[in-house]
Amino acid sequence: MTLPARRAGSTAPWGLLYEWQEVREKLGELWASAVPGGGGLVTQVGAWEPSADIEETDDAYLPEVDLPGVRRDEVTIEVVDSEPAVHGEVRERRRTGIPRRQTRGVGQFDCRMSLPADTDTEHISAELTDGVLTVRVSKADQPERRRIEITS
Repeated sequence: MTLPARRAGSTAPWGLLYEWQEVREKLGELWASAVPGGGGLVTQVGAWEPSADIEETDDAYLPEVDLPGVRRDEVTIEVVDSEPAVHGEVRERRRTGIPRRQTRGVGQFDCRMSLPADTDTEHISAELTDGVLTVRVSKADQPERRRIEITS
């Protein structure tokens, strides 16, 4: 829900809406601390999770994370137990007017993705193009199955 901007010294009826927004934020923090992984809402207090998709091809998994306006030196990618984690910060841009609607996430972000165990964590690459971070996680070579004869 988007709320109108609060002006300094204003006692307009928006006060109740801002109090409700603070309650929602506190409930989100409580939920994030109670549910493992934040329940998909918030991964750590103060952080938010950007939109992300994961595509599977024959030879790789391709997580794509929406990061409009973020430079590549502001993003860190780590892999722990076949889980790519994208961390960084979106800085709020300078505004000359009064924001009337603001739905873009700003501040620290943390995006973790669980991938199947058949990933090759030694062959990972990332590319940031047009505000979309694409991480390429290669699949590990599957060992060939062979039939074992049972003897008596």
